[in-house]
Amino acid sequence: MSTDPRDALALAADIRAGDLGPADVLEQAISRIEAHDPELNAMVATRFDEARAEVAAGLPDGPMHGVPIVIKALGTDVAGLPAADGSRLFADAVASVDSTIVQRYKAAGMVVLGTTNVPEMGKTTTTESLLHGPCRNPWNTGYSTGGSSGGSAAAVASGMVPVAHATDGGGSIRIPAAMCGLVGLKPSRGRVPTWPHPIGLAAPVAYHHAVTTTVRDSAALLDIVAGHVPGDAYGAPTPARPFVEEVGADPGRLRVGLLRVAPGPFPTDDEATAAVDRTAETLRGLGHEVREVELGIDVIAGMSAVGTIMGAQLRATIDDRLAALGRELDDDDIEPWTRVILENSLTHSAPDVARALQTAQRMGWTIAELFGAGGSGDFGRSGGSDGVDVLLLPTLPSVTPELGYLDVTDPESMWTRSSAYSVCTGMFNLSGQPAISLPAGLDSRGLPVGVQLVADYAREGLLLRLSGQLEAAAPWARIAPGFAGW
Repeated sequence: MSTDPRDALALAADIRAGDLGPADVLEQAISRIEAHDPELNAMVATRFDEARAEVAAGLPDGPMHGVPIVIKALGTDVAGLPAADGSRLFADAVASVDSTIVQRYKAAGMVVLGTTNVPEMGKTTTTESLLHGPCRNPWNTGYSTGGSSGGSAAAVASGMVPVAHATDGGGSIRIPAAMCGLVGLKPSRGRVPTWPHPIGLAAPVAYHHAVTTTVRDSAALLDIVAGHVPGDAYGAPTPARPFVEEVGADPGRLRVGLLRVAPGPFPTDDEATAAVDRTAETLRGLGHEVREVELGIDVIAGMSAVGTIMGAQLRATIDDRLAALGRELDDDDIEPWTRVILENSLTHSAPDVARALQTAQRMGWTIAELFGAGGSGDFGRSGGSDGVDVLLLPTLPSVTPELGYLDVTDPESMWTRSSAYSVCTGMFNLSGQPAISLPAGLDSRGLPVGVQLVADYAREGLLLRLSGQLEAAAPWARIAPGFAGW
């Protein structure tokens, strides 16, 4: 019998079998949050009494009946809880309805306990806002959890909850997953809806899903939340079978394209490359073909496009908030780094934004050219025999930074420092392909290192099959040392 901590599916199975009661599980999660959050600062709001009332009234009999979850406090609403997006400008905002994704978690029987710490409006690769303070990594509290889903990652890596909601606008699921030793899947564009937030120009690069301790939990949660809302601007093709059924299925012999270092001008740490090399050897041992490839894209142009698109969305968000408040922007409304992004957006014209969106489309086409037709896929495309089925590359080009290295009060250093941490992830937000970060050992300081797998559009099933195979071949610690699993 496995001695690994339960994942969410195992916890749900024990609840369903009557070995655990939803009320007992809820109280255990509350106790863990109360014990660990003062040190980690992962949570920004809780709803313990409401959760108790929901459990007492009887939860829906869904696939995650009784499993606790927390929600990232950025672009996702939990009715009655603050909707500050990590910003002093929104500090008194309160959500009036549950977002679709929260409604679907609840319908699956999950118990929402609160919302998690984020950087201001998700605009950095660390979670250290001036409003909420720094979120601390459970593996070593002197280090970053990554961003912008850092609070969610800390909550799972510390065992407060078995799974947590997360979002990804340039790596914000995968970066915290890599820094905290978790599984972080960014789905395909249009796979998961964002209602009630019409995120407009951010929609091509912003994605919702989760951070988890196992591949199968990620798959199961994707089954719960996937599926468009009528009127959505984007929608991914319906999968042939549930995603959870892909985990454990034979992926076949795959062609893996290897990128040992980050694309573009940013340097890659030896430890990041070593993690990729270890994973490549594991894949070869599993019978897959692994060969080095080049992306053939202009990384700097891609990063500039992300900045233009997200800057335009930021400007609209701030303008709308100020209009609602009936006043001008005050000096202490937003952080210095956010102000730089806002001021930069004011230099962009409408044609600039249109060109950025065109860059995103072209990048999607270019990256897709790497993928050829594979016999084991779930959403095939026609391609040449020299194509690949999956890309393997670092999640991060650099090891996890200490808290304070990514300083929102020092915009000059943030230009290069924050961007460097998203160079391996942001391109796939632009292109729309699914990408997953998996734990791949520890660095010399004992902190987790992640590797990233990428598949062609709508082939999450392929990623989940291969990721499940890697998890079985090279299992990882599910919880940070010193914390209890489920």
